[in-house]
Amino acid sequence: MNSDNLPIALFMSSYPPRQCGIATFTRDLTNAIDTSQKFQTKILALNDPSNTYEYSDKVLYKLKAYDYDQYIKIANHINSNESVKAVCIQHEFGLFCGEQSCHPLPFLDHLKKPAIITFHSVFPTPHDEIKKLVIAISKRVKNIVVMTDKAVEILRQEYQVETPISIIHHGIPEVNFESQFSYKNKLNLSDKLVLSSFGMVGPGKGYEYVIDSLPEVVRRFPNALYLIVGATHPGVMEEEGETYRDSLIKKIKNLGLENNVAFHNKYVPTEKIINYLKASDIYMSTSQNPEQITSGTLVYAMGCGRAVISTPFPHAMDIIKEKNGLIVDYDKPEEFTEAIISMLSNSEQRRFLEMNNYEFTRQMTWKNVGIKYSKVFEELIN
Repeated sequence: MNSDNLPIALFMSSYPPRQCGIATFTRDLTNAIDTSQKFQTKILALNDPSNTYEYSDKVLYKLKAYDYDQYIKIANHINSNESVKAVCIQHEFGLFCGEQSCHPLPFLDHLKKPAIITFHSVFPTPHDEIKKLVIAISKRVKNIVVMTDKAVEILRQEYQVETPISIIHHGIPEVNFESQFSYKNKLNLSDKLVLSSFGMVGPGKGYEYVIDSLPEVVRRFPNALYLIVGATHPGVMEEEGETYRDSLIKKIKNLGLENNVAFHNKYVPTEKIINYLKASDIYMSTSQNPEQITSGTLVYAMGCGRAVISTPFPHAMDIIKEKNGLIVDYDKPEEFTEAIISMLSNSEQRRFLEMNNYEFTRQMTWKNVGIKYSKVFEELIN
């Protein structure tokens, strides 16, 4: 069937070239759904207040996330488009101009097409405004998608949400299981034991605690190298510049770790992220947010077949067991030290964790995630 004749599943989300995790997620997810030949996907692109973007023709509509009236106008345009059969909203509070924003509500109130929403954040202990907003959104959609069992538990118990909920994991690229050897050579790291973290850089990432943990690690393993991959988050840059990164650089110098910590200060495309992850001996998942219910960076690393050390945020606690990696407490450099030394000292343990993580995450490849979303759309429309 010609894809132009397929029904449209419209995704309301940020979208490349906008640089944010939800934009990348939506690009990869919609590409996967397109290959299923059940739906063609189009985008309702959310612009941030300070930028406009040159989008591909996949973007059918675009709006300014702070323009209340435009939400209503676009909802009416969608209602009159017979090809659009369902709308999927990718929800992160920051996309809608902050935690208190109710912009999705007038959109949903005027939308006559069936809608589902993917909650990328579900706060376990919400304050009243957040709770009211999530409940209000949930009542206006036909289905909710979350990425972990814990998120379902929270929505049912803390928010008393009664809307049907589907669990669909965060997607990951489909890659082969390979050793670090050739990828270290590509990056001129063949003589290093590589620890890595990637993602948008900013306060709350917890990189400082890994850096604080390294002096003892380096005494045992002088060739250990901690790679911090990713640009500073645009929102952080706008508000405080490189204050956080500068504080990390100062700490590195004070600890004499200039040869053991390196930055790749750029927004990194998926292909390069995979190269860095495959070159890594250990992935450091360091979030300091005890309410982080989803981590794309964590599942990317596990999907590349890498051993992980993580703080105990909800997503990590959901998927990291003894056979997957090690959990350490928040802001405890001494626990990072112990975990890193233990893992670097035991190559057999690392290989065991690598193989388990690769096998466990096959259910999360974008192809499989795309199939699951397509089934949700089919059930919704039928």
